[in-house]
Amino acid sequence: MDTNQSTTQTSPHRLRTLGATGPAVFPLGLGCMGMSALYGEADRDESIATIHAALDAGVTLLDTGDFYGMGHNELLINEALRTAPAAAREQALTSVKFGALRTVEGGFTGYDGRPEAVRNFLAYSLQRLGRDHIDIYRIARVDPDVPIEETVGAIAEAVEAGHVRHIGLSEVGAQTLRRAAAVAPIADLQIEYSLVSRGIEQEILPTARELGIGITAYGVLSRGLISGHFPRDRELAPGDFRGMSPRFQGTNLQRNLDLVETLRKVADGRGISVAQAAIAWVLSRGEDIVPLVGARRRDRLAEALGAMDVELTPADLTAIEDAVPVGAAAGERYPVAQMAHLDSER
Repeated sequence: MDTNQSTTQTSPHRLRTLGATGPAVFPLGLGCMGMSALYGEADRDESIATIHAALDAGVTLLDTGDFYGMGHNELLINEALRTAPAAAREQALTSVKFGALRTVEGGFTGYDGRPEAVRNFLAYSLQRLGRDHIDIYRIARVDPDVPIEETVGAIAEAVEAGHVRHIGLSEVGAQTLRRAAAVAPIADLQIEYSLVSRGIEQEILPTARELGIGITAYGVLSRGLISGHFPRDRELAPGDFRGMSPRFQGTNLQRNLDLVETLRKVADGRGISVAQAAIAWVLSRGEDIVPLVGARRRDRLAEALGAMDVELTPADLTAIEDAVPVGAAAGERYPVAQMAHLDSER
């Protein structure tokens, strides 16, 4: 595919609804974080062109965080939407995470879920995005010093005021999910879910389904690890998050890439790419799950979109899961210090 051309303007794919109360969205969402932070330098023009191509293909959900590039990502999305055709701009839905506390040097020092902080973060995000509302608003990680009921209650007030359309959550466990849902309707839970990160299947996913809460799955390619494009000898750029990620270290990396090569054999047998096999597998897990793909370039976006045309048979699913068995990944998904912030891992 010519990566200078946008993808098709119409899509036959059925929309997926985020939970019982959330919006109907395109089956894949675009995670925009890598266009501003944590994966090394990104090309601004290509990033905007990728957002435009996604919207042109029918993608509706644009996911970001106010702390991605210290606000840079929200400003980037603002620019992309302002320069997109009106119809594309109107179909775009913004999903924003907030609450992370940063240092001048770029470090993370915790999370703030106090109601007054929620209102403050929201005001800045609306200004940077250039919009009068955010479609789904969620705290990035639970603030251990603030009951989730207070944080969700503050977002619910923003919904009543018209500044937010829907309430979301991020990386919370089943108990927290229940507590939050008792306060106000929750549209979706954003959480890592992929062939190599299947922990939600035990308790979190069944609880979300019981409560009528959708899943927006990030990390479906495990930050490129299972994309089929990550070479064994790759030198990561300074500041690339993967330089600290346990799954990308030493023997862990080699063991994980061995899994990818086994998956590649299955994908080759179907005439699809490794990334398409991995994304199609997540898509197959249920109509209530919307994978977020972190494409930073149009060619990677086109590859991801192709996964929606892959119909995996029961035999295909068995072969994929045999290639990457549950728990086969080497290393935790975050460094120890960051794992401590995950309510979903407690």
